[in-house]
Amino acid sequence: MFLQWLNPPKSADWLDVGCGTGLFTELIVKSCAPASVIGIDPAQAQIDYAGRKPIAAHASFRTGDAQALPLRDATFDIVASALVINFIPDRRRALSEMSRVTRPGGLVGGYIWDFGAELSPSGPFRLALRELVGDVPPLPGTGDSAQVRLYSLFEQVGFVQIATTSFDVTVEFPDFDAFWTAQTPSYAPTTRIIAAMDDRRRRQLRDAVRAKVRPAGNGVIRYAARANAVQGNVC
Repeated sequence: MFLQWLNPPKSADWLDVGCGTGLFTELIVKSCAPASVIGIDPAQAQIDYAGRKPIAAHASFRTGDAQALPLRDATFDIVASALVINFIPDRRRALSEMSRVTRPGGLVGGYIWDFGAELSPSGPFRLALRELVGDVPPLPGTGDSAQVRLYSLFEQVGFVQIATTSFDVTVEFPDFDAFWTAQTPSYAPTTRIIAAMDDRRRRQLRDAVRAKVRPAGNGVIRYAARANAVQGNVC
């Protein structure tokens, strides 16, 4: 949906900022008929993994920091970022870097989950946890996840013809255990909160979360999430 909304020209040179394992890079190659695609990510392990996938025959991957892109000025027609902008500590600096490496008239865009409205895939889990324990650490970039904040960030950096939109989606898990596992990765601050609970408290949390997601009769879990997107052109 995001790529359709961008409406990019064919045969464009693309940069995928925060490419991770290359999933969004694959969508660019399959959907947009690019002339070239470079994926960049600060995690070497992610880049190594992407480089071993079949997509590496159609795109190149390299390590780099979005706040200091190791790329020349005016190199790309389109710079895009999927579910990443909120995780960048200095978002204005990163967007300035994206602008720098984009050719005049080129396009920069990205989308992130609507964390402020708790409409990310972790929303129901976080709501239940907050009701049980009170203070829950905010997700990175929550304050900039609304459309109006994304628009403001792009405006401050100097993009023109800025536009925003939202994409409403349905998140689905085959059962509650799959949902719970997805919500409790080892690196998450909320997982550390759960680890500190005793068994009774942890059971209470599971019951509260289950009430939020309301599994269907066959155990499948479905609920709404929303991503906010922004795009702008480089002068």
